Amino acid sequence: MTAKDKLYIFDTTLRDGEQSPGASMTRDEKIRIAKMLEKMRVDIIEAGFAIASKGDFESIQAIAQAVKDSTICSLARAVPGDIERAAEAIKPANSGRIHTFIATSPIHMQYKLKMEPPKVLEQAVAAVKLARNHTDDVEFSLEDASRSEFEFMCKIIEAVIDAGARTINLPDTVGYGEPGEYGAMFGRLINAIPNADKAIFSTHCHNDLGLAVANSLAAVMHGARQVECTINGLGERAGNAALEEIAMAVRTRQDMMPVHTDLDVSHIVPTSRLVSSITGFAVQPNKAIVGANAFAHESGIHQDGVLKHRETYEIMRAEDVGWNTNKLVLGKHSGRAAVKARFEALGITFDNPEALSAAFERFKDLADKKHEIFDEDLQALVSDVKPQSVPETYKLGDLEIVCKTGQQPTAKLSLKIDGAVQQAEATGSGPVDATYKAIESLVKSNATLKLYSVNAITQGTDSQGDVTVRLEKGGQIVNGVGADTDIVTASAKAYLHALNLLAAPERSHPQREGI
Repeated sequence: MTAKDKLYIFDTTLRDGEQSPGASMTRDEKIRIAKMLEKMRVDIIEAGFAIASKGDFESIQAIAQAVKDSTICSLARAVPGDIERAAEAIKPANSGRIHTFIATSPIHMQYKLKMEPPKVLEQAVAAVKLARNHTDDVEFSLEDASRSEFEFMCKIIEAVIDAGARTINLPDTVGYGEPGEYGAMFGRLINAIPNADKAIFSTHCHNDLGLAVANSLAAVMHGARQVECTINGLGERAGNAALEEIAMAVRTRQDMMPVHTDLDVSHIVPTSRLVSSITGFAVQPNKAIVGANAFAHESGIHQDGVLKHRETYEIMRAEDVGWNTNKLVLGKHSGRAAVKARFEALGITFDNPEALSAAFERFKDLADKKHEIFDEDLQALVSDVKPQSVPETYKLGDLEIVCKTGQQPTAKLSLKIDGAVQQAEATGSGPVDATYKAIESLVKSNATLKLYSVNAITQGTDSQGDVTVRLEKGGQIVNGVGADTDIVTASAKAYLHALNLLAAPERSHPQREGI
């Protein structure tokens, strides 16, 4: 294959994925995900939107320092302030990219930008030229390309390539595209634009109609050589094209696909779990590639076929995408070295011996409660011991629940609030309701509970419960997560985690600033 036949994987989990309401991450969490993406050999990591917030800027900068083998990218609107901020954020990177964009569809230009097409073209060219003053690697996106007029796209693409853009992205921003139409758009543009050979064309699809992966692959079949995607299909509204589905479709259907990737797909499942545990967005069991049922066979006919010859019902090997990684089971007799090695295999590292010791102690505590500890358990417990950039304004002390048939449950608890211990007691319709009412009697957050979700992390009645709580206050949405073998304790941890996020102004989500 020639270099043109490589399909570049552009992961935007840390930028577009974070725009899922409540999915904002700390700097440490973003670095952990970025390091796993680097281990997977993702080509470009879009680390954030530098102008959106101080936290986003610092996260991009930290990732640029930590990641050596992937290109680190920052998004920027086609305005000087955004571009200068993006350039500063990616400065520490071995390889840095500025990704600038402007809307090109009639509806966006008229109602959002309130600009005429010639002005949009002028601003796009100026933005690319300014970005090229900082880096040779500039990507330009025509926002809402799937609803843009063909002739105008030809003009603006030719102009920004002349100005120095080396990647041209044609996003299906609102998920409006249809595979035949969207794919053909790429072919027409590549054939019509005189200098198209000087740039790589890219696709970025949203999943509003469930067509993000299909549209992305259709674009590849018509000449796109970069796909923008996210782990687990995370993203605002219905999400983005899922990296794992793109990667395995290309790998599995090499008879049809004119491209290959450099991805190490064995890290797909561990990375999926990491993103899920950090964001609190559970992966549905029937999700392709990374869902718990993706390689499960219930039907007797299917089971018989797989036993006789695997390929009768399996087009991929579960081991290839990392499903074998959960077979190493740890227990209370496991030593520090084995636990440390397993953490490292999951992409979890510790800055100092004290942090590792704290993690090992939590491991031992958990091992006393449940017989077998799996990878999912390790990822859940590490959030309790890794240093977080969000201060713990509220911390759980003691929690006592009294439940009796025919009577309302009562919760008695103590919280450490800004260092001072306070106590409360409340009744509720259930133990979790009573616990939350007791917490609110002290905190008085006035936040609205938008989601309460419980998932068993592993099998068995001794499994840890993984609880996700989504709170909304003043337009800000946050997800809190907590895990424990006691579901009520896990619920309290998740609620307090969400309250701590709301109390941290630096965690303000980019969407809140109107970006």
